[in-house]
This record gives sequence, C-alpha cells and structure tokens, in this order.
Amino acid sequence: MLRPGAQRGLLLSSLRLQGSPGRPRSACGRQGEENAPLSAETRWKDRAETVIIGGGCIGVSLAYHLAKAGMKDVVLLEKSELTAGSTWHAAGLTTYFHPGINLKKIHYASIKLYEKLEEETGQVVGFHQPGSIRIATTPVRVDEFKYQMTRTGWHATEQYIIEPEKIQEMFPLLNMNKILAGLYNPGDGHIDPYSLTMALAAGARKYGALLKYPAPVTSLIPRSDGTWDVETPQGSMRANRIVNAAGFWAREVGKMVGLEHPLIPVQHQYVVTSTIPEVKALKRELPVLRDLEGSYYLRQERDGLLFGPYESQEKMKVQDSWVTNGVPPGFGKELFESDLDRIMEHVEAAMEMVPVLKKADIINIVNGPITYSPDILPMVGPHQGVRNYWVAIGFGVFISVFERYGIIHAGGVGKYLSDWILHGEPPFDLIELDPNRYGKWTTTQYTEAKARESYGFNNIVGYPKEERFAGRPTQRVSGLYKILESKCSMGFHAGWEQPHWFYKPGQDSRYRPSFRRTNWFEPVGSEYKQVMQNVGVIDLSPFGKFNIKGQDSVRLLDHLFANVIPKVGFTNISHMLTPKGRVYAELTVSHQTPGEFLLITGSGSELHDLRWIEEEAVNGGYDVEIKNITDELGVLGIAGPHARKVLQKLTSEDLSDDVFKFLQTKSLKVSNIPVTAIRISYTGELGWELYHRREDSVALYDIIMNAGQEEGIDNFGTYAMNALRLEKAFRAWGSEMNCDTNPLEAGLDYFIKLNKPADFIGKQALKQIKAKGLKRRLVCLTLATDDVDPEGNESIWYDGKVVGNTTSGSYSYSVQKSLAFAYVPVELSKVGQQVEVELLGTNYPATVIQEPLVLTEPARNRLRKKNGKDKI
Repeated sequence: MLRPGAQRGLLLSSLRLQGSPGRPRSACGRQGEENAPLSAETRWKDRAETVIIGGGCIGVSLAYHLAKAGMKDVVLLEKSELTAGSTWHAAGLTTYFHPGINLKKIHYASIKLYEKLEEETGQVVGFHQPGSIRIATTPVRVDEFKYQMTRTGWHATEQYIIEPEKIQEMFPLLNMNKILAGLYNPGDGHIDPYSLTMALAAGARKYGALLKYPAPVTSLIPRSDGTWDVETPQGSMRANRIVNAAGFWAREVGKMVGLEHPLIPVQHQYVVTSTIPEVKALKRELPVLRDLEGSYYLRQERDGLLFGPYESQEKMKVQDSWVTNGVPPGFGKELFESDLDRIMEHVEAAMEMVPVLKKADIINIVNGPITYSPDILPMVGPHQGVRNYWVAIGFGVFISVFERYGIIHAGGVGKYLSDWILHGEPPFDLIELDPNRYGKWTTTQYTEAKARESYGFNNIVGYPKEERFAGRPTQRVSGLYKILESKCSMGFHAGWEQPHWFYKPGQDSRYRPSFRRTNWFEPVGSEYKQVMQNVGVIDLSPFGKFNIKGQDSVRLLDHLFANVIPKVGFTNISHMLTPKGRVYAELTVSHQTPGEFLLITGSGSELHDLRWIEEEAVNGGYDVEIKNITDELGVLGIAGPHARKVLQKLTSEDLSDDVFKFLQTKSLKVSNIPVTAIRISYTGELGWELYHRREDSVALYDIIMNAGQEEGIDNFGTYAMNALRLEKAFRAWGSEMNCDTNPLEAGLDYFIKLNKPADFIGKQALKQIKAKGLKRRLVCLTLATDDVDPEGNESIWYDGKVVGNTTSGSYSYSVQKSLAFAYVPVELSKVGQQVEVELLGTNYPATVIQEPLVLTEPARNRLRKKNGKDKI
C-alpha cells in the first residue's frame, strides 16, 4: 500500500528496473502500439533541402510542418526508431499555460494541432483535455497567479483564478485544508506521446517527407557553399541545411560540427498506480493537478493516478557519466533503476493532498533521462558561427513553466521553425529560446550547476526580476567585478555580472524578490537623483561589441540598417529589420575611421545580432571583416550634469558642447588610458560611454571616481538606468520593439529613412505598412498605484475589455507615479486618453501622456539656447 514512509511500507505490484525492455504501457495509455509501423522506406535520397536529425516528437513535427507547407526533399534521419529517447517514456502533459509571453503561442499552436491531428491523419493520438489546475496554498502563490493572469489577458489562452469551492467541485479527491485558490486552464490535459509522434509521422509521409530509420548520422561535413554532407552507414546525403533535433543525443551531434551544446542529462521519475475505487467511481476525468508547494504534477491514468515529483537540487540526480563519456551507444528505450527514497517527501506531500493515494498500489515507476539547458529553456533556431545548422534541442521539464520532454512544444515549435526556414525570419519573437544566448563562457561545470538549480527550483515562485545564483560568476566578469560585488546587487547578463542596484552601509542588501516594491526601491531612487543632479558611473561592459571593416563595409551596413550611415567621427541609432519590416535588432553604429565601424548591441543580443550580420555578409558576397570584440573591451558610462566637469579634469581633449557634440565619437586618452569615447547615454542625461581595453577597467574606474570626489560622484546600476530611460521615452529592444513589432508603430520613425537610396532589408514591406496605416501605437502611460509598479506584458483594459499590453514599466521618481510603455489601438493613443492597467488583480487608472515625460539633456540644451534658461 502507498503509505507514508513507504518502502518503508510501499507494496510494489510491478516495478520496472534498469534494462527492462519495451514501453511502460500502463504509464501513458498507449493505443495502437502493437501495430507500431516499422521503417517501410527503402528509398534513399542523395540530395535534400532539409535533413532533420532525430525522430522524437520535435523532429517529426518539424518534418510534418515543412512537408505540409510545400518543401520538397524533407528527410528525417533517426538512429534507431521513432520516439526512442525521451519521447516514448514521457508523461505527455499538455497545457496552454506558460509564464513567459510568446511561448504561450507555442503551447496554443500545439494544442490546436493535436485537437485536429487524428482527423487529418487517421491516427489515434489519445488526447485528453480535462483541463488543469495549479493550486495555491500560500498568499504569495495567490499573488503569483494574479501576476500571471494579467500577462495572459491579452492572449488567446483561456485562464482563470478559481475559488476553493470550484476546485473541490472539479477535483473532489483533494484535501482542501490548505488550498487558497487555483489557476485553471480549460483545454489542458495529456496526450500519448508515442501515438502523437506516429500521427505526425503519418502526416509527414502523407505530405512527401522521407522518414528514414534506423539511419544513425556518423559525421557532418560542411562544404564551402554552405551545404552539408550527411554521412550514415547507408550512404551520404547532400543537404542545404541540417536541423539537430536529437534529444539527449544532441550533444553528440553538436560535437560533429565543432559545437559544445550546453545540455545536461537528468533523471526524472514518475509513478503510476493501479485502479483506485474512488477514481473509478468518478463520472468525468479529473483535471491535471499541479501542486506547486509539493513540487509534483498528478493526473488520472485510466482508473488510477500518475504523479511525477521534482526533488530538490541536493537529491536530484544528474547522469554524470553521460556528460564525461557521452550517451551509451545502444541507449534508446531503456530506463534507469527507480529510486523512491529520492522522491519520498514529494510522494508524502501528494498523499496528504490526495488522500486516496495512501491506499493505492504502484504498478509502475518510470525513471528516464531528460536533457536540461542551463536556464531550462530549449534552444531553437539557427546557430551562429556554423552556416545552415539549426537546432531544436534541450526540451527539459518544468511543472510551472514547461511540460515534459517537449510534448507540449512539439506542434508549436515545428510550425515556428518551419515558418522561419521557409520565410527567412521568425514568425514571432522568441529570443529567450535563441541557441546563441550561450557562448564560450557556458562551461560544462556551469551547465551542470544551473541544471541542478533549475530542476530543484521547478516550482519556486516566479517573481519579476528573478535572479538565480548557481554557477556564478562565470569567467566573463568585467574588470570591476571584485571592486563592486560587495557594494551592489548583481544581475546576470549573458554570462556577465552587472550591478542592478547599490546599497549603502546599514541598508538591507539581501536579495528580496517580490511582486511589490521591495528593498531596492529607495536605493534606486537615490541613484536616480545622483544622475539627475550630480554625476554617476555605471559598468556597461556586457554590451555586445563588433568591429566591421573592409571595402564593402559601408554598402553592407547600408543594406542592413534602416538609418543612414553616420559620417566618420559620428554615431547613430540604427535598426536591422526583417524582410516583413519588423525590428530584428537595435544597435549603435559608430563610424570610427573611413570604412571602419564599431557596432554596439545589448548583452542578450550579442550572438543573435552577429549571426544575422554574418549571414547577410556571406549571402550578399560582401568583402568585409567582422570581428566580435565583446570580451576584449570594457565599457564605463558616466552621466549627469557634472559628467563633463569630471572628465575634463582627466583629458586634454576639449569636451565642450560645441566641440564634442552629442552622438560624436573620438579616440582620446583619459589620464593616459586610451579610450573610444562616444557622447551618448541611455539615461538621456549628459554623458559618455568610454570603450577601453578590459584590463584597463579598474584603473579607469579609480581615476574617474577620484576625479569626481568634489562633484559627489557615485555608482548607479541598471534599475536606475531603466527608470531614467523610461522617463526620456527611450525604447528598449526586446520590450518596445522586437520581431513582433514594426518600427512605425513603435514610434521609431526618426530612425527609419525610407527615402535613402539603399534598398535596406524590410524597406518595401515598411512602405506597404505605412500605406495601409497602423492598427496600434506605442504610448507612454502614467498611473497612480500603491505599492506595485508595472514590469511589462500586463493587460491594458478599456470599456471592460483587454485592448493592449504594456511593454515595460517602472516608478518615475520625478513625478512619483508609475510609468509604462504600452501598445494600444490607434483610436486610444491620443494624449489624455484614459485606460486601465491590470496589476496583481487590480485595474489601475492610467493616462496617455505626451512623451517624453522628462526632456533629454540635448533637447534641454537646444531649448535653452533658443529660449533662455528660465523657460526650460
């Protein structure tokens, strides 16, 4: 009997141990498996448009979508048989829920596909949709549910907060003593992963794809024209592109092309019970249950229950031997030996929440491998540095975020990648899945530390501005890290440590995440005041930095960017657009010497942007040299009304407004330290960014701080910078603009030169967008709240309906109100328009204001010269 302290007290009717063959049929209710199709394909192709490596649900879904969309010569190669790997033993959970934004679209697309797949292919998929309930047993969980509700309101997904009475009605077997609320998603449920994959395979074949197995890939040989020779025991195949969808074999495939994909194999267990009389007596299927405090999921499995716990990082098990020695050659549909002691505290929590489990017999324990990336998100898309190599790997498991083994992602990711491959741009923004978010700093030690943390944190509360500390710092610290780490709260940015906010002696310096204002609120206000009234210094070293030169450099950049190319010695803000006219990236472009440029992008966009630039350079045959110098240069920002006074003490270069103009760039020395100085600041105040050798960072920082003592110089971090840039109405890539937005609706008209001679990428599409007129616009809102501020992605309400969403937000320390950017319909975008912003379950009145709330320093200077100081 399933009792506390079991096994210790567990009666195991049937227990599959390591090496037992076949699939645990009772675990997932498989249908039609006895007639599982073998590889009837005897054909072989010498050429393929796309070769997909891996026959799990992700790879087969991509083959299905590419073939259905009309691509000829789609080939999938599987080393043994379809579903071998992580797919076959998955619990098959499906959900509309995701705490992110556009991953909700992936989940939505998957479920809508699964609902019609059986009718389309004639293959039974075993799709159950009883809904799902996440239960809250603490007040902070209720806040989390409210936080997630406002982030879902402007999506198509149905989601509701329900009261305990409704929860009990839907799931009558629950112990209701601790339950405060539930987050309910109609349409959620579970699907048989094996049957799903076979249905997708039937569809792929129907539309012309070749699924070949067993056909293990033995080597991948790149050719000078960007194509690949794919070697297998059955022969070689020439491919225009390859897609690594190899599941826990993805690392081995990556090594064939010289890449070390940051993936770690982790063991995950779930338990299946025999028939439980109380379950059998139910008249309808139970919704899937997720107990976030107990850290497990639970669903009905025929007349019994299936539940899967997530143990702490101290107890979870990484398959270390696979990391060091690789996956055993013959491993495919094997399982690991079960270990109930490792999950007993969660089993006992499940028995307390669902008491009928105490009387249940276990008929199966499944302990199989899954792969984790460092941040638990999969890697999806083209890879920088290797032409025509794409990935769809790292589909781990996360009860609060993901469902198991990519089952819920399979349909949506297949469609997403198919659209990207066919149309040359992603259908919507998913930079959080970009494989290029990792780099050389992502070591095996770091990946394992993060995988342990991520697995153990499966169900912790998902706060805004969340930080996780395992594996930090990496080798990618700036020169100032040791000086600043004891003075500030650091944030993690693409391997770098960057100050978020600084604390003074006596202030609470602990990491205190919250849905409301917390211990950093007052210190950030002081930093804001420091920059506005005196002078502040910020470490900007995480910026991505590229050097581009060569005889075609001007022509390449004119093709890439919608803005004009700046003159030598000047800088501008430029945007790379997609062919459909959406904002792929924002960079600052500095023309240093004739034909040589310094390009700067945000830390999270470094390889994302570099890949796009390199691809365009190669495809267009441009004679240029592109070098990533991100790790070579440190960057210090200095900003505030006294910035010029401090810097002028340290250089012979004339820094006066008439000589060193706004957006000008010069090479100079600051107390004998060579720097490239750009007069620009994301704070909107008088300031410079000082690019220098990374080894000079400490000396440069010390010199500036010593020189500014009389002016009261001090540090500031990215939280203060965000508040400052919002008041100046500066847009941020990834928030106000991305691949979901065009630059016209984002208010970037000033930077878009439709009349320039060059036919830049997206130009024709933008002309069409402009001619048709906009449907929505980005506006700036002020709102009076209590102790909560907008973060971005909250729902905008008008006349009882959701009409838009915020993109970013902060507290404005100048007007002492909350401030947010938001997209609203054009008819609601006029200054003075009243709307509402939903924050933690409350709709706060908000007003569209004339932007910017605070004029930038250059704008104030121009007005001062024109009208006199008293009129500013």
